[in-house]
Amino acid sequence: MSSIFDEEYFIPPLSKYSFTFPDPRDAGEEGLLAYGGGLEPNRILTAYRNGIFPWYNDDDPILWWSPNPRLVLYPEDFKVNKSFHKVLKSSKYIVKFDTNFEQTIQFCAKIREYKEGTWLIKEMRDAYIELHEMGFAHSIEVYEDDTLIGGLYGLSIGSAFFGESMFSLKPNGSKIALKALCDFSLEKGFKFIDCQVPTEHLQRLGAKLVDRDIFLNQLQEVLQSGGEIGSWKNFKWEYNNDR
Repeated sequence: MSSIFDEEYFIPPLSKYSFTFPDPRDAGEEGLLAYGGGLEPNRILTAYRNGIFPWYNDDDPILWWSPNPRLVLYPEDFKVNKSFHKVLKSSKYIVKFDTNFEQTIQFCAKIREYKEGTWLIKEMRDAYIELHEMGFAHSIEVYEDDTLIGGLYGLSIGSAFFGESMFSLKPNGSKIALKALCDFSLEKGFKFIDCQVPTEHLQRLGAKLVDRDIFLNQLQEVLQSGGEIGSWKNFKWEYNNDR
């Protein structure tokens, strides 16, 4: 990702101290809304509550985005084909929640850096680790023989999960984590998983492109519930073919 400053509309800088964001509906289609500010926990939480997220490179200012359309996965829409059904039934995989958040985010950063250059720089990792310690950021981890082989992390706010990144060290690692997150979401009454920007991989798994206005309206609805703040370590996942 490189810096994008669209000349067709004004992109305002954010004050270092203010947590006020512009209206996300004012962003262009690619979604760049504002730049600057910091990664304090309250600012990040305020951003997500308004349908905005940070995404930038090491040599950029902090860039804040709200793209149109938005990629959203409704938990009940997750697709399980026959081959993946066999994988999910295998007893060699164990899914854990919030057991090793820091290693999960480190692997996400390394995989991205290898493929495309990471936006998960140390400043970003430290910010989400702090949010994890506050009970807002969570990791879903997949183990094979006690070895971490895949996972994902993101934020839980209200009755929604805001996915940030995932990784696989072996085939299906991140897919198993995402399926476990969908099952957790159905059990806890979460309405959607925000996947932010379109990818063919997530769309094959059931994620849908949603108009930004519709997403922002749905977001306001999910914020009305208290959510699952705190550690998720006690949640146990077993594959249930009925879900």
